[in-house]
Amino acid sequence: MLGPRQVGKTTLAREIARTTRSLYLDLQSRADRSRLTDPRLFLQRYENRLVILDEIHRTPELFPELRGMIDEGRLRGRRTGRFLILGSASMELLKQAGESLAGRIEFVSLDPLDVIDAASDDDDVTSLWVRGGFPDSLLAGSEEDSLAFRQNFIRTYLERDLAEFVRIRAPSETLGRLWTMLAHEQGGLPNISKLARNLSISTAAVTRYVDTLVSLLLLRRLPPFAANVRKRLVKSPKVYIRDSGLVHGLLGIESFNALAGHPVVGASWEGFVIENLLAAAHPRTRASFYRTAAGAEIDLVLELPGIRRPWVIEIKRSLAPSLGKGFRNARADLRPERAFVVYAGEERYPLADSVEAIGLPQMARLLAGREWSPSGSTRAPA
Repeated sequence: MLGPRQVGKTTLAREIARTTRSLYLDLQSRADRSRLTDPRLFLQRYENRLVILDEIHRTPELFPELRGMIDEGRLRGRRTGRFLILGSASMELLKQAGESLAGRIEFVSLDPLDVIDAASDDDDVTSLWVRGGFPDSLLAGSEEDSLAFRQNFIRTYLERDLAEFVRIRAPSETLGRLWTMLAHEQGGLPNISKLARNLSISTAAVTRYVDTLVSLLLLRRLPPFAANVRKRLVKSPKVYIRDSGLVHGLLGIESFNALAGHPVVGASWEGFVIENLLAAAHPRTRASFYRTAAGAEIDLVLELPGIRRPWVIEIKRSLAPSLGKGFRNARADLRPERAFVVYAGEERYPLADSVEAIGLPQMARLLAGREWSPSGSTRAPA
């Protein structure tokens, strides 16, 4: 099942259907929905072909029927590859799919484009950062068109999708203000009570709305690293809007020139780097940040499968990065296996003892290209 951030999923599904013998049904279409009035009768003719069901959230009543057909097919040796199900990120839909098709379904998140997909040079990285990874935003003919796409997406999500898929009844204006406040505090430790006062709603409501945006993969809560050190650790998670283009859309930032002079520039770059690295990393990677009350801090701590000690990453929006006292102290606390500073340049070079400066695309490729042996040992490419 693909979702929740399935940008371009329909185009992808139709291309799969065009180049294979698969059947494509768009359940937003009344004609295609009518074919499934008796789903067993119609779909039994396609047991030996892939059936693509797009916009499944329009017909959640199909799940029990699919379960029966999948089980019957298994008895005849058809175990996998029968249905490709695509739909928007409704938590109720995901819950229903998980309950109805438990043990019969694999969930796959189709995320926006990242630096490995779309960045071959520094200009591409900058464009991806400013516009975000939604294809229609990234590939728009002008900065104005790109911003318009993102702001229309935000408006549609607030006014229609949240009410339709999640049953949130709050005014879209309230949710829009909350989302904009979180954009201003990108990468921060949001004060829920303060947000609630500014919005004139309860702290419980703010918590519920934030939980919803996290569940829909629009926000990321980055937890603090659970370190066994004798230090007072920050225990609240950082919160990031996951697509940098949406951060800039919420703040009305149209171009790199506008972003470079905006107070959010550093936090925006930090969130952009984190999202791209986590998209590239092994799926079982555990991500966190490290911060003590005394000021020791590391932006990103990665616990990789099969690695006893973590990798640590500091993020700098600079062509000449340097290491601060906070990073050095945090590194001494954690004693990581490897340490990196991801910066805005392209060269990879030693920055300090056992610390490398590295560009974002190179770091993403390093994480994506790791080889994982069955024994759990690892070998990084040279």
